Amino acid sequence: MTRALIHAAALGAAVLLLTGAAQAKEPSASCTSSVKEAGTGGYFSLSVENDVVGGTDRDYTTGTHISYLSDELDCTNFARSLGSVLPFFDADRELRYQVGVGQIYFTPEDTLATELVRDDRPYAGWLYASFGLVSYNDATPTEIGQMETLNIDIGVVGPWALAEEMQNSFHQLIGADESDGWSNQLGNEPGVAVSYSTKWRVIYEPIEDTNFGVDFMPHIGATVGNVLTDAAIGGTVRIGTGLDRDFGPPRIRPAVPGSSYFSEGGFDTYLFASIEGRAVGRDIFLDGNTFRDSHSVDKEYFVGDLQLGIAVMFDKWRVSYTHVTRSPQFQGDEWSTFGSLALSFNVGF
Repeated sequence: MTRALIHAAALGAAVLLLTGAAQAKEPSASCTSSVKEAGTGGYFSLSVENDVVGGTDRDYTTGTHISYLSDELDCTNFARSLGSVLPFFDADRELRYQVGVGQIYFTPEDTLATELVRDDRPYAGWLYASFGLVSYNDATPTEIGQMETLNIDIGVVGPWALAEEMQNSFHQLIGADESDGWSNQLGNEPGVAVSYSTKWRVIYEPIEDTNFGVDFMPHIGATVGNVLTDAAIGGTVRIGTGLDRDFGPPRIRPAVPGSSYFSEGGFDTYLFASIEGRAVGRDIFLDGNTFRDSHSVDKEYFVGDLQLGIAVMFDKWRVSYTHVTRSPQFQGDEWSTFGSLALSFNVGF
């Protein structure tokens, strides 16, 4: 376990060094014409998700993700050079890299049973490091905004993910019953998930002489890997002020895409409602381990999320809450509910 954590830390340090490097080359004309002067600063974000708001402790029960989104990258940055070789990714717009670490875990409904609960989902945890590129252009009343995200998560599923220790330590802290079935969790397995999403702001209509408006943002995305393979489509409607400052709050994947980035401004707030449908080819948390026998259930191949929420931005800070309702994920499952709280702050401006 210690060796795995050391490797993860070394990987994260290597990513930071690589993405901060610059290539000595002439910037492209398209890059220099579209990239703003750097200096708006990077962003730290913390997202915490839990099903306590639904009064349950089952299915997707807890998720935590901490990330850093870089300052705007100049035309000679190594990460921009990397993005430019991808035929489907526009690296000639505003571009930032993102690094982070996260952990999520799942439990069956009966967490007091010590024996294997065969007709319910497996106990499972996922601990991972992530690296991504975020390309975007800000929307105006006459221009469609777009945000593209390319991300890779690398980590481990199983006891090395430390989900048992995290959940039961937290339950001890709050005086709740410990989960007794973690001895039945999925086995250790290295995992990878490569994700791509794009989100458009196709309608942005502020009321004349005000900052209040309405927008609509459809999105598509896909993930490939032994942890998760799926394809998604959905949309978000927002109403409020400062809609041109971001693309919605961040979430822990799989989820409606959002942005750690938000532009400078005063006090703004908006309400939002989203829907997303996903076609699921593989979900290790339901299908079980890839390379060994393990507990599994018959997953649903089509899953949907409905979400409602609010975001508040003030100066260098943004806080949001998202209330998510998710359709059954396997045969015999029920609709589940969880909440997502996200805090982001800018280190520059």
